[in-house]
Amino acid sequence: MINMILRRSVLGVAGLALSTGVVAGPLATLADSVPTPAAAAVVAEKPDSGTLIPHGTQGEQSRIELGEEQTGNVKAIIEATKNADMDERAAVVAIATSLQESKLENLGHLGDRNDHDSQGLFQQRPSSGWGTVEQITDPEYSTTAFLDGLKQVEGWQDMPLTEAAQTVQVSAYPFHYAQWETQAADLVAEHWTS
Repeated sequence: MINMILRRSVLGVAGLALSTGVVAGPLATLADSVPTPAAAAVVAEKPDSGTLIPHGTQGEQSRIELGEEQTGNVKAIIEATKNADMDERAAVVAIATSLQESKLENLGHLGDRNDHDSQGLFQQRPSSGWGTVEQITDPEYSTTAFLDGLKQVEGWQDMPLTEAAQTVQVSAYPFHYAQWETQAADLVAEHWTS
């Protein structure tokens, strides 16, 4: 029904008549050359919650306000995820991990407050083979390194977020990643197509 209304609208604008299902004019040519609003919406469609959070969330969810730098880091993580040919769910896992590890801040060495030599968005350690300090404090590099680790986790797509993140990160606090899943999904929904 909606398709018929759209056709009538398009045909009316084009100056063609529609009478009892018979089109006066080349409908196939017109339909091929004029995109419908529904087709345009599919291209710019944001990922849905079923794609972003396929297993539901675990536990109480946390949320923080993001500044300009943090939002830039979200966009860098999404771009690196796309460049790695990974999907929106991988971006959710990566952003939730970064929210837990650094609150999406590209942290340098924190002195006495540092966990060993952990740095960057994902608190990766040069001494553990993640890369040099310069590399792991580069958002694109550190995200790609995280995603390379995620790709090696067999069945990560079918795991709860916290399990997938923990398998890559090997954190002393393995269940803390779960609390960021909703905010990470919201950020991916907001920025994936922007």
